[in-house]
Amino acid sequence: MNDSREIESPIGNEGNASNNPSSSSSTTSRSSKSLFEPSEESSLHNNEFSSYYSGDRVTNSAGEWNAFSFRKLWAFTGPGFLISIAYLDPGNIESDLQSGVVARYSLLWVLLGATLLGLAMQRLAVKIGVVTGLHLAEMCYRQYKTVPRILLWLMVEVAIIGSDMQEVIGTAIAIYLLSYKRIPLYIGVLISIFDTLSFLFLDKYNLRRLELFFGFLITTMAISFGFQYIVSEVPQVDVIKGMFIPWSDDYRPGTLLQGVGIIGAVIMPHNLYLHSALVKSRDIDRRQPKEIRDANRYYFLEAAAALLVSFIINVFVVSVFAHDLYGKTNQDVINICVNTSFSSDISSAFVSNNATADINIYKAGLVLGCFYGGISMFVWAIGILAAGQSSTMTGTYAGQFVMEGFLNLQWVRWKRVLFTRTVAIIPAFYVAFFSRLEDLTKMNDVLNAVMALQLPFAAIPTVALTSNIALMGIFVNGMFEKYLSIALSFSVIGINLYFIVANLEQVELTALMIFGVVVFGFFYITFNAYLILHMLVNLGNGRLAGNMFVQRYVLNNNCAIVVNTESVNQR
Repeated sequence: MNDSREIESPIGNEGNASNNPSSSSSTTSRSSKSLFEPSEESSLHNNEFSSYYSGDRVTNSAGEWNAFSFRKLWAFTGPGFLISIAYLDPGNIESDLQSGVVARYSLLWVLLGATLLGLAMQRLAVKIGVVTGLHLAEMCYRQYKTVPRILLWLMVEVAIIGSDMQEVIGTAIAIYLLSYKRIPLYIGVLISIFDTLSFLFLDKYNLRRLELFFGFLITTMAISFGFQYIVSEVPQVDVIKGMFIPWSDDYRPGTLLQGVGIIGAVIMPHNLYLHSALVKSRDIDRRQPKEIRDANRYYFLEAAAALLVSFIINVFVVSVFAHDLYGKTNQDVINICVNTSFSSDISSAFVSNNATADINIYKAGLVLGCFYGGISMFVWAIGILAAGQSSTMTGTYAGQFVMEGFLNLQWVRWKRVLFTRTVAIIPAFYVAFFSRLEDLTKMNDVLNAVMALQLPFAAIPTVALTSNIALMGIFVNGMFEKYLSIALSFSVIGINLYFIVANLEQVELTALMIFGVVVFGFFYITFNAYLILHMLVNLGNGRLAGNMFVQRYVLNNNCAIVVNTESVNQR
């Protein structure tokens, strides 16, 4: 490596690998400028345009750091619950109810596994923000060359806009149900513009009040979907079996594809960027390794509790529709509701045939109203509205942090929100105004696939940076974490490729479409290969780090890595 020099660890000499005389690794940089800027100089620390905390940080005042304290845990509570909202957006809710209809309770273990994998990745994202004082997008700005960095930003923007579209769709459908179809869908889409802008005034209040507001929205979802769970009288034993026994007689055609869809819907790529930024809202003395260690621990506990809540809410949704609609056809639903006040709505929403009941968040409201009365439909719509509104704000914050980090660009919040929401609304408004409601709800399935495709562009950089000892010091990923995170990254890529192939088999492709698929597939695989190569260098592979091609085309001039000198000397 050229221009070799020692880099100061973000936590002092205790974390610097080069100070260990027994180590066979060396810390190197490709720039004479130190990689790390003091956290106080981060673009989001005193930036008047920054969102979420706007300089209003929570200070821990619970005393010593060496003992567990619920008071300290409360001081760190907030970011994890905002992150958990992304596990409860309208796209996830639709994936939940569809899995219940297709596979009954037999995919609950997939939901549990996806939530645990999500927790593992969120923990890595938290480490980046806590240890370095910079969030994931800011670190990518320093660690990747310009072209791949811009591509990463674009991929994350696609994920954010896709998620925003799901929130627009969910909000519009919820308003449509709550108004008893008096407010057309396209009007509901337009309303979502103004409610998003109104939320911008919330972060003018105290940070803790803002976090409590999000807690209120999560509580609303829990009550709404929990109400449906109670009135449906779901058999608890079957639910528990579905969570912990990964085989069942309830598997039917389409179950595997639905399971893949759950993974894509639950683990949101922009969530990793967001979480690494939100943890900066707490004051941490990064000169003290004990404070960093305790902050990581409390953030993990808080995230675990938050994702547990989101998992329970998702289980409510899956179980209700597994109990009510599994094994039923479209015609069965029509017959059951023929003598109810929802008869005409059900007949127009469901096609009269013997295919498995085709369900979405709109039809779900009608079915619940038919089965349990109008109050159930109303409560369901409130839950969907809370899901859409809460996810709207997390998407807003994620977009702000991502743009500021990747582009080193500071943009006034309302401009950023107006830009992303306009991009999200145009296709949703077009479909809502010129097409059927069925076409609008089908967009959720497409958008879940988009989320899954973007996941490697968040997971791989997260694994790479947290495995880099020059960046993380003594908090670098352990061997188990490295193998687990690498396996997760490769599994996600494999799942995505299967998901693409399985969906393409159901579509009649024209020559132009085939050409587009080939071009996109080549780009997708090539870009993932680049990210994996960069990740291997960050893992300490000296042979790759010393390669001239890698130095010229993969490593950024400002990147810092630790390489195994023995592997370099063996070349």
